[in-house]
Amino acid sequence: MSSYDMSNKNISVLGLGYIGLPTAIVLAKAGHRVMGFDPNIEVVKSLNSGKIHIVENNLQGEFKKVVDSGNFKAYSEIQPADVYIMCVPTPFKENVSDEKLADLSYVQSAAETVSKVVKKGDLVILESTVPPLTTKMVTDIIVNKTGMDKNDFYVAHCPERVLPGRILYELEHNDRIIGSEREEAALMAKNLYESFVKEGTCYVTDDITAEMCKLVENTFRDINIAYANELSIICNDLGIDVFKLIELANKHPRVNILTPGVGVGGHCIAVDPWFLVEKFKDKAKLINTARHVNDFKPLWVSNQVEEAINYDKNVKIGVLGLAYKPNIDDLRESPSIILAEDLIRKGYNVYGCEPNTSKERINDIDVKSLDYVLDNCDYLVITLANDEFVQENNKKKILTKKHYNCIGMK
Repeated sequence: MSSYDMSNKNISVLGLGYIGLPTAIVLAKAGHRVMGFDPNIEVVKSLNSGKIHIVENNLQGEFKKVVDSGNFKAYSEIQPADVYIMCVPTPFKENVSDEKLADLSYVQSAAETVSKVVKKGDLVILESTVPPLTTKMVTDIIVNKTGMDKNDFYVAHCPERVLPGRILYELEHNDRIIGSEREEAALMAKNLYESFVKEGTCYVTDDITAEMCKLVENTFRDINIAYANELSIICNDLGIDVFKLIELANKHPRVNILTPGVGVGGHCIAVDPWFLVEKFKDKAKLINTARHVNDFKPLWVSNQVEEAINYDKNVKIGVLGLAYKPNIDDLRESPSIILAEDLIRKGYNVYGCEPNTSKERINDIDVKSLDYVLDNCDYLVITLANDEFVQENNKKKILTKKHYNCIGMK
């Protein structure tokens, strides 16, 4: 056991979204006093009234427990603490060029916010998925804003690696990779994460390796999904069932081909590989190609739908599933939305169905109930295996209508 005691700390979690809020909850469950910070006042109000603002299994119940214990409260202003954990987004820059470049403005803003209250001896942890050398940027910002020496405080990177729908379980059971250019910072962060990681192992490395680890994990998955998606396009030309082909090919003891779909979405697999392409344009050729394959897939499905309905603009099309994966409300980088919007741009009547959102409109898409879509649409595109869609009665209704099946639902 290390001499770095990280029990019962005052912790400020910056960003109370899909990663920050669950992280704050498991830290509070572990006995830390957690002060959640989010600039969105409505989010803060909702949380302090006892209601979470995202859809995630078991999260509301666990949230109530930590609020009742007094270990969690949300704030719209940063609170002084011993540890600061940055869980902010890293989207693409908008309206810059055709290239997809990392927008680090949220990370920069978080580092500047921490600089207002950080003191000597404090630990700052960056959890956001970022291009290499971003953790060093955080250190430099704090040094420049505070006038402290970089050895006066500690900075580490511990990228999140969880699956929406089971975030709480994976936070407490998955291995974690913790990196810093200073061993002391990495060991402090390791001890902190070990206060709530029940089954997984916390591994220590340098900060750049930790940054790269998250990127290469998701890039590996993206490349394998691209292979499956490309196979589905080839099989369509051959007139064979790609799902049956993959099932048979996977009978080989050393083959495990993934299942194709409408594309790749979410704020990890659809985003992270571009950070490597951005940094290594001339070297990341396979990565770049895989990204283009997966980004093209929803547009290819759009073309297939057009052919299936004989380009009839009077046909009402229902898209079943608008999140980026089943049974969640996360719409970020969703290929289903790209598909629906492409059909709308072409002049078709499109209705979306996403049971996990209360939104009545997503961008240009009218969002309707499943019953409405089944009653009013002539053609369905099944993009996700949401529980509501695969329930026996609903599935029978869905599959009796003309449809395009992106998921191999039988």
